[in-house]
Amino acid sequence: MTEQLDLNLLRVFDALLQDSSVTAAAERLHLSIPATSRALGRLRRAMGDPILVRAGRAMAPTPFALRTAPRVRSLLEEASALISADRAIDIASLKRTFAIRINDGVAATLVTAAVEATAAHAPGVVLRFVPEGNESLEALRDGSVDLDIGADTTTAPDIRSAVLYRERLVGIVRADHPLGRHRRPTLAQLCRHPHVSASRRGRAHGPLDEALAAAGLHRHVAAVVPTSALAALLVSATPNVGLVPQRLAEQYADTLGLRWFPIPAALPEVDIRLLWHARLDADPAQRWLRDTLRTALGTAETSAFP
Repeated sequence: MTEQLDLNLLRVFDALLQDSSVTAAAERLHLSIPATSRALGRLRRAMGDPILVRAGRAMAPTPFALRTAPRVRSLLEEASALISADRAIDIASLKRTFAIRINDGVAATLVTAAVEATAAHAPGVVLRFVPEGNESLEALRDGSVDLDIGADTTTAPDIRSAVLYRERLVGIVRADHPLGRHRRPTLAQLCRHPHVSASRRGRAHGPLDEALAAAGLHRHVAAVVPTSALAALLVSATPNVGLVPQRLAEQYADTLGLRWFPIPAALPEVDIRLLWHARLDADPAQRWLRDTLRTALGTAETSAFP
């Protein structure tokens, strides 16, 4: 007879896949090790798969288990939202891990504020930040990602979104750079020095180049790096000019010995958005996290240009 899968077994499956260990899963679930081993046996019979197999001294999930894990997590979250909808939760005692997909450039300025705001009220909550890599909405749908923070404008009927803040790009140079003496360098002055371009896709050409071309100017891009944070580090050690989000410039300019200034061109501003799946609208824990992030990240507006 085929084993019946209930929510308790699915919770065991989820814990086993998170920890790849019967002992660690037992501790997470507050079960005995024999009880967790028996549950693993039931899962293997019900799913027709070993789930976890020996890999040296550790255990490793099977390909089937890895494919199934996001769907199981999604089912558990939906069940939790159904049971706890409209109920108050004790944030101070909440124990939950949230996976947040975030762009590297955004992460450099937002992770600290997010962690501090969360830990102040919910010390048992873990924020697991994962890099973008794949911007597919399927990660939100299958539960492998709880929230997405970035400039993605993709929309779908089952995806909810909220604007955290609007970002603008500014120029940065080393404090002893010739441009560091100018509060508002001209486009012509910018073009007299080599530039660092920050592009996850490796592009050397961007909106600034279009503005320069319209003015009959051209810049020399000496290096292309994948993130704005890396661009700031490179600028701090070289005579290059960089273009980075203003929040990053404000937060790290003094630490890295940089000066930042506005770009005298109508460069497009970018809305940094928070995305989540509609099934989590009613989940009080996720709703609290969304509100906390919006308050922590959205109210700290960037300052006016110097």
